[in-house]
Formats: sequence, structure tokens, C-alpha cells
Amino acid sequence: MSERNTVLFANGAFYAAFAGRDAAAMEQVWAKDKTVSCSHPGWQPLMGRAEVIASWRSILANPSAPGISCRQERVAIYGDCAVVTCIEQISDGKGQDEFLAATNIFVRAGSIWAMVHHQAGPVNIDPQSLEEEEKPALN
Repeated sequence: MSERNTVLFANGAFYAAFAGRDAAAMEQVWAKDKTVSCSHPGWQPLMGRAEVIASWRSILANPSAPGISCRQERVAIYGDCAVVTCIEQISDGKGQDEFLAATNIFVRAGSIWAMVHHQAGPVNIDPQSLEEEEKPALN
């Protein structure tokens, strides 16, 4: 598997834990031996593993937490550091979606990539542009 695909796998594990409200899986995504940080939309920045994991446990335990999916992933790898930018599609289940621009930073931890930072904030995007990008090209 290429390094890019390995980073995308780690990013996918983050969003799978988020969408599945799986606190144990979310905890596994985050680096254990590095300082981690997180900026949830509308929150003060969080620093340190205990504070970040506690925030995710609170979010994932909320039964009214919205659904989430990750779109338009882009990867840049700088040695043992990788940056993924993407669009988060937040669904309230009533047809009103919100879009956030997200940055996820990973570091190589042995043979895996572990998250050290997540930040997301509102973005103005045409939802149709997301659909058009995902259609297969016609030959």
C-alpha cells in the first residue's frame, strides 16, 4: 500500500470512529506519545491527549450528534508528517446539511499514521460541486 493510501486509511479510520460514535476506536486513532490538539467548531482549542479524548467521548456519547462523512480528501506528506484536508458533510437527518473545511494532521508511529491534530470550521460550498466531482469521467 502506498504511503498516500496508508494516510487515507488512517483518515478514514478517524471518520469511521466519528460516524460510528465509537469512542474506543476514536481513542486508537490519536497518537499516544505525541502532544495532540483539536479545535472543534465553536470551541476553544484543546491541547493534550486527555483533554482531546475527553472531548471526543462527550461528542460521541451525545445521541443527537449529527451524521458525518468526509469528502474531497487531499493528502500532502512531509517525511514523517502528513496533512489531510477535506470537506466534512454534517447531516442532521432532516435534509439540512452543513459543510466544514477540515485539516487533519498525522505523524508516522512505526508502521501506522496517528492523528496529532484535527481542526474543522464552516465553509461556503456548493453541494452540487461535491456530487459533480464524484461522478466517474465519461470516455
